[in-house]
Amino acid sequence: MISTEDEARDWLRALPECDQAAEERLEILVRMLAEENTRQNLVSAASLDQVWLRHIVDSAQLLPHVPRGTSSPWIDLGTGAGFPGLVIAALRPECEVLMVESRARRIEWLDRARMAMGLDQARVLGQRLELVETREARVISARAFAPLEKLLTLSSRFSTSDTVWLLPKGRSAQQELDDLRKWRHVFHVEQSLTDPQAGIIVGTLAGGKGKTK
Repeated sequence: MISTEDEARDWLRALPECDQAAEERLEILVRMLAEENTRQNLVSAASLDQVWLRHIVDSAQLLPHVPRGTSSPWIDLGTGAGFPGLVIAALRPECEVLMVESRARRIEWLDRARMAMGLDQARVLGQRLELVETREARVISARAFAPLEKLLTLSSRFSTSDTVWLLPKGRSAQQELDDLRKWRHVFHVEQSLTDPQAGIIVGTLAGGKGKTK
């Protein structure tokens, strides 16, 4: 378990994707986040004291669950302040990361941060998820976006049988998975590295839409 800022930075530097350029991109993100958070409530002010643990590594810990050569396009649902979308894009700049966010001020922030970090392959899809054009994704992530059943109903159209789903769910992870009905899936819960009470739902849907007939 990672519990301090120093441990978070050490874990990040050991990640294969975290070269000097990636770390510099993340430093830009951290600086911009602190500044922007004085204008709009992107994250809780208290969490900025542990920004590398609570936001950067909490997002980056998704990467070991995805083979490096099969992560594009990556769709991040309800990206909000940029987690995990901006962090994933910073660590895998060659990957097409599509960040879905409908709130105008968050869209502006994501675009400004993306450009400052030089993330040419990352894009913000500034509309409600229901209006986003259907496309196949290799990875779908969502951090505290919606309850699992609703999330799958809204976004299974982006999924194939090979799509990897990465869904940080906090303390509700196992319960949401236990309560899931009428979906053919190969999901399990992984322990979060940054919160002993949190879990990440990881896996695939069995088939295109995932629902049983």
